[in-house]
Amino acid sequence: MIKSQQQFVMSKYQGLYDMIIPKDHFLRQLNDMVDFSFIYDELLNNYSTETGRNAKDPIMLFKYLILKTTYELSDEDVVARTLYDMSFKYFLNLAPEEVNLIHPSTLTKFRKLRLKDMNLLELLIKKTVEIAISKGVLVSKTLIVDATHTKARYNQKSAQEVLLERAKFLRKESYSINGNLKERFPQKVTSDKLEDAIEYCQRLVNVVESTPELAVYDKVKQRLNYLNEAIRDDLEQLTLSKDEDARIGHKTADSSFFGYKTHIAMSEERIITGAVITTGERADGKELQVLIQKSQNSGMTVEEIIGDTAYSEKENLEYTKEKQMRLISKLHPTISCGARKKEEEFQFNKDAGLFVCPAGHMAIRKARQGKKEKNKNQVTTYYFDVKKCKCCSQREGCYKEGSKSKTYSVSIKSDIHKDQMIFQETEYFKKRARKRYMIEAKNSELKHQHGYDVASSSGLISMQMQGALTIFTVNIKRIIKLLTEQ
Repeated sequence: MIKSQQQFVMSKYQGLYDMIIPKDHFLRQLNDMVDFSFIYDELLNNYSTETGRNAKDPIMLFKYLILKTTYELSDEDVVARTLYDMSFKYFLNLAPEEVNLIHPSTLTKFRKLRLKDMNLLELLIKKTVEIAISKGVLVSKTLIVDATHTKARYNQKSAQEVLLERAKFLRKESYSINGNLKERFPQKVTSDKLEDAIEYCQRLVNVVESTPELAVYDKVKQRLNYLNEAIRDDLEQLTLSKDEDARIGHKTADSSFFGYKTHIAMSEERIITGAVITTGERADGKELQVLIQKSQNSGMTVEEIIGDTAYSEKENLEYTKEKQMRLISKLHPTISCGARKKEEEFQFNKDAGLFVCPAGHMAIRKARQGKKEKNKNQVTTYYFDVKKCKCCSQREGCYKEGSKSKTYSVSIKSDIHKDQMIFQETEYFKKRARKRYMIEAKNSELKHQHGYDVASSSGLISMQMQGALTIFTVNIKRIIKLLTEQ
């Protein structure tokens, strides 16, 4: 049963918070800036209001997730740190002397049972944009768009490989402290059965937990918690051989990744106003219209969009023209081509300069056909690895049995985007296009300061939850910085 409101904590030691937590501390500023009561409204349908025992405060549990994202902690470690970190207790609305904290597994249940049906990504971005507008720090009418990739947590590794890799790191950390522990540790598993790997890891955990001299080292504790979380929290995901939702995406013609893409729209104040999280093979340009609409729904007025050549598709040019917006995106001779029969199936990867088929396989080469002086509508033909096509699960309707090659051709129409070609030669276009670097820095911040380079769990839903919490944290930090600069 959910309580109607957050419980007000009374303590004779409450004054300690004012003494030891500075006013400019991030968690104090976050607590003062955001009214988290909106969490109750969003989660009301996921709880009973009349029957059952009292549930843990959803606002407190949600704040725990914010702390996990901000400080990159496991469930176990974020609860453990709350015992002694007064800034955590203040943020969670706990009394300074509180020692009866939640069990870490409560956070797992909260994520999986209470948040799974929420559109958390859109909700949290909209909340931060509303705060930014109300504080007067978001006045720009320009969007800067780009996509960044996140590698899947299991990255095409088997369940056994994931568990044994984490076990290896725990052993190494323990050996560095006491080399004699090798005799006490269980023999490494040689079986390829998942059950044997789990049993081995559990025996290893038992040895480490029963060795007092290891418990005082933070690095060992972190490795131990990491392995424990894999066994306990993600056990049902580890029964899969890989992350079923993740897909292969391409950064260049020679490099690829296995995971997801986050398509981002950001204001000139560097506040993220819209985001779409997809599987890794999705083309950047396909999400532009959705990003614009999400930014507008969040309360931002959009008059101009800045992006790379991936966003100069014909549909995007027509959409922005219809909405009386300026699209600062250079034309690409292939992306900007006319109508294609398989527009939605084969997607162009602007980094590699090649098309990707629906199964995620990239073309191996391309060739241009037709002479420039004789045929205005030249054709570029893309060639795929026919060996992959022959055994592809999606070959029906795409690959003709017995064919010695698989190609995909597009027409290049040089005069269809005449207005945009003229516009991109203006000084205004060139000046505004230089603003695109801002979003590259934002992508770097997400990855290197908040662990967004690797998914924290498996599945698209988990990735969307990770994205929502990370973008919320990054946006709040940016708003606070802008307010201090005023």
